[in-house]
Amino acid sequence: MQDIADKLNVSCVTVSKALNDKEGVSEELKKKIKKLAEEMGYRYNTLAKSIKEGYSYNIGIIVAERFTDMKEISQSFYMKFYQHISKMLEEHQYAGILHILMQEDEEQLNLPRIYHERKVDGFIILGQVSKKYIELLQNIEIPIIFLDFYDEHMDIDSIVTDNFYGAYQITNYLIHNGHKKIAYVGNIYATSSIQDRFLGYYKALLEHRMELNNNYLINDRDERGKYIPFALPEDDMPTAFVCNCDQVAYNLIHKLNELDYDVPDDISVVGFDNDIFASISRPRLTTVEIDMQEMARLAVECIVKKVRNDALKYGRILIKGKIIYRDSVKKIKQGS
Repeated sequence: MQDIADKLNVSCVTVSKALNDKEGVSEELKKKIKKLAEEMGYRYNTLAKSIKEGYSYNIGIIVAERFTDMKEISQSFYMKFYQHISKMLEEHQYAGILHILMQEDEEQLNLPRIYHERKVDGFIILGQVSKKYIELLQNIEIPIIFLDFYDEHMDIDSIVTDNFYGAYQITNYLIHNGHKKIAYVGNIYATSSIQDRFLGYYKALLEHRMELNNNYLINDRDERGKYIPFALPEDDMPTAFVCNCDQVAYNLIHKLNELDYDVPDDISVVGFDNDIFASISRPRLTTVEIDMQEMARLAVECIVKKVRNDALKYGRILIKGKIIYRDSVKKIKQGS
């Protein structure tokens, strides 16, 4: 630390505060100190710090089993999220411990072993868990941040993408391309994200005086998150589908191809998330990209601060996404 201090002409105390994210040092100077520390090969003795300060310097990252496809774990949406979180934690001298919350443990309200063994200073809950499990988590003494999920009836701190506005924007994009018969694909009772994306879709319809057709609400999964076959309208097929996520859009395109529909010449399809399925889909998907990196950064920043001060409250933080325009939408003539 003295070497760093000498190079930047600051005190050793200032360097110590910056490296430990303590107050009294400007953000600009903190970045300079951390950058130089990294260049000089500075390494934290986390074990010594944990013994001295009483912290584990680990954060538990809980993901419900239903959101992890173990056959394609490298492609999983939440596994990519976990990678971003782990990288951000490393910058704060923390490590992330991934815990897959099995369905049985969620139903029986079993807390992770890493909690009982005091191996973590806090939890980031990645994705939706049941209301009863949230209530259980609210009664434990370590800080928690919910990521990519919120519950309006719970006093929880959460960071979510602006699902409502993203779906509203992409539905308007279809309308501006001449589409009037637009379906929504997703079980609106499954997650808060799917529900908010439906509401954004519905608002776009309302603003253009377009009626909501119940036959155009296509279920994609059961309430445990398991995908089910699409029940598409037999008559009056939509000209466009707004899908709650890219994987569902990818699956839908395969289904439409089996029924001899071409995307986008016959039917347009859009997704949400901009994950790997948007790129491997043929045609490539027009979708809403979520700012996963910013969401992970904020989640880590908030949980680290809450570890030091559990009284901190953040409420619900919304992160705006943006439309990524690709090849799955075709402009059609008015009246089609």
